[in-house]
Amino acid sequence: AQVNMICGSPVDTYNYIKENVTEKDGVLVFSEFIDDFSCEKIDFVIMQAGYGRLASQTDPQFERNYAECKRLGLPCGCYWYSYAVTAEEAKLEAAACLEVIKGKKFEYPIYFDIEEKRQELGMGKVTAMAKAFCEALEAAGYWVGIYSYKVFLETYIDKATRTRYAVWLAHYIRETNYKDPYGIWQYAVAGHPQHDIIGKKKVAGINANCDLDYCYIDYPAAIKAAGKNGYTAEAPKPAEPEKAKCPNCSIAVNDGKFSIDIYDHQFSGLLDD
Repeated sequence: AQVNMICGSPVDTYNYIKENVTEKDGVLVFSEFIDDFSCEKIDFVIMQAGYGRLASQTDPQFERNYAECKRLGLPCGCYWYSYAVTAEEAKLEAAACLEVIKGKKFEYPIYFDIEEKRQELGMGKVTAMAKAFCEALEAAGYWVGIYSYKVFLETYIDKATRTRYAVWLAHYIRETNYKDPYGIWQYAVAGHPQHDIIGKKKVAGINANCDLDYCYIDYPAAIKAAGKNGYTAEAPKPAEPEKAKCPNCSIAVNDGKFSIDIYDHQFSGLLDD
């Protein structure tokens, strides 16, 4: 079922994602947008970590945005924007991403953002690129996913790969008809002339268009339980020892006397005050 905001609902309410926080977009004012949408609560952030094949291409606001999420207790994930046109280039992008995010903890997946027109190279090549990035991140201990818009996902990435990794679906519509599994649905862009389908117009603290999303999976719980994204899996609690059972035993008390019947052996006596 869709996760929507209900005023006063304590957990798993309206979910918001801010992406594309770059130098030209300005600096996020976290204290403002964390309480935006009146009674609605912002539950998590997925931020751009960087783009391309070099670790030096880190988003200028990434470190600050990550630090603010941790300071305010906002669960977060991130994405790496791809320009790759071969699987080898996607591996280089994965290496750059790993260099930038090492030592950090994320409660949401790390996404391979693939959506460029120049990357429409056929299902075989694009699937190979997505797998190259995801396999490298997964081998390094991360919960990894793929972000793109509906038509791109369906046309250029095979179903096996789309169902193997977490999918962050972009489809700006009131009800998506994407048929395969997805964990997050980006349904609108606040302030965009075409994609602001709810008429939000602006999110407080962000001087730019802002993507809005629904989340359907409790990623923080799943990621922590699996020991991914910088977390260590919790050791299972030892089972409590079972109490001794005696299915053929009975105890009776009558007029100050007791009797115990154990496997047809009877014991009796007087109760001591």
